[in-house]
Amino acid sequence: MSPAKPRPFTRYQIFLIAVLAFMQFTVILDFMVMAPLGAMLIPELDITPEQFSHVVLAYAAAAGISGLLAAGFADKYDRKSLLLFFYIGFIIGTLFCGLAPSYELLLAARIFTGIFGGVIGSVSMAIITDVFAPEVRGRVMGFVQMAFAVSQVAGIPIGLFLAHRFHWHAPFLMIVGFGTLVGFIIFRSMRPVADHLLLHHTTDPVRHLLNTFTNRRHTVPFLTMMILATGGFMMMPFSTTFLVNNVGVSEGELPWIFVIIGLCSMFVFPLMGRLSDRFGKLRIFIFGTVIAMTTTVIYSHLGPTPLWLVIMINAISFVGIGSRIVSSQALITSVPEARDRGAFSAITASIQQLSGAIAAGVAGLIVMQANETAPLIHYDTLGIVCACTMFLCVVLMYFVQRQVERQQASVEDLVRPETASA
Repeated sequence: MSPAKPRPFTRYQIFLIAVLAFMQFTVILDFMVMAPLGAMLIPELDITPEQFSHVVLAYAAAAGISGLLAAGFADKYDRKSLLLFFYIGFIIGTLFCGLAPSYELLLAARIFTGIFGGVIGSVSMAIITDVFAPEVRGRVMGFVQMAFAVSQVAGIPIGLFLAHRFHWHAPFLMIVGFGTLVGFIIFRSMRPVADHLLLHHTTDPVRHLLNTFTNRRHTVPFLTMMILATGGFMMMPFSTTFLVNNVGVSEGELPWIFVIIGLCSMFVFPLMGRLSDRFGKLRIFIFGTVIAMTTTVIYSHLGPTPLWLVIMINAISFVGIGSRIVSSQALITSVPEARDRGAFSAITASIQQLSGAIAAGVAGLIVMQANETAPLIHYDTLGIVCACTMFLCVVLMYFVQRQVERQQASVEDLVRPETASA
């Protein structure tokens, strides 16, 4: 029996998907632009690769802590109001990054930005879970996460162009301008999302946070998202430095790598969203993990390599990464009850950010560099460690899948007697 054809999205749902995707674009770009700026920031600010990893770690750590602090309040307010509050703070923090004249002030600005930016993704996920049914959630996640690809195609190359043409502050000021426009559209046109307020009975934010965090149903999903975050945070801070110093890619060729990878990703994310709805989230996650593990090990062992081969390896890798991101989010958002979705999403985001901060710190201890132009040492070891975390995620996602199936079966058992009596 063929699966039922999903109903088309309404005009407002299409608008909501688009505005959340554009907002995610600015947040993702703010974080991702740090990696390609690494090759410029290290000599410009006269810092070491370990100090640069601290800039990445500071954002992640601040985001993780703020997410935990906000989790208790995440289900007490209209999600639109909560989204606007944190997004405005994020824009102000990014402005501080665009004005920072030194390493110390940039580090402080990244902490401020992380405090607000780290909560935005979790509020967005709660909104998607509230508004869209599970059978179409993969498609929605695919379109929203396509912001990741757009940041590769348009945002990062433009940011790099502005950084080379003017100064490394310019990309952050570009994000501020774009984010201000998106924030105004959310304020004027997005509807309130407050149905969860009718279901939420716990008034004490601390108790709500503790109840959500200690809920046994949430233990495996929290652990899964923690391990899931470590791989990307380990590899990302040193990616452009590795490409320039180890692989032999020039700084002028870097934008082409991001553009082509992003173009591939723009097709991958929506496609994997549809496939995860049709064939199952776990199957697509396993498919993506096999690809990501293989390409990560190959990529981290590269020496001087032709540009076309570097682009091909990265493009294939993003097929795996996109499959893992979309399928995991679509599956894990089915775990919490409606009244706990905001807190669950906030805690999940915090766990990811904190584990990512730890991962970035560990990566800074593993990877060595004799001087700012020397090749990175032990980057291949980092690739193997990252691949091991990916394999562990498959095991954990299997248990999450089983848990969601049990929850759905228990709901059907409750509904069946009522339907029969009616």
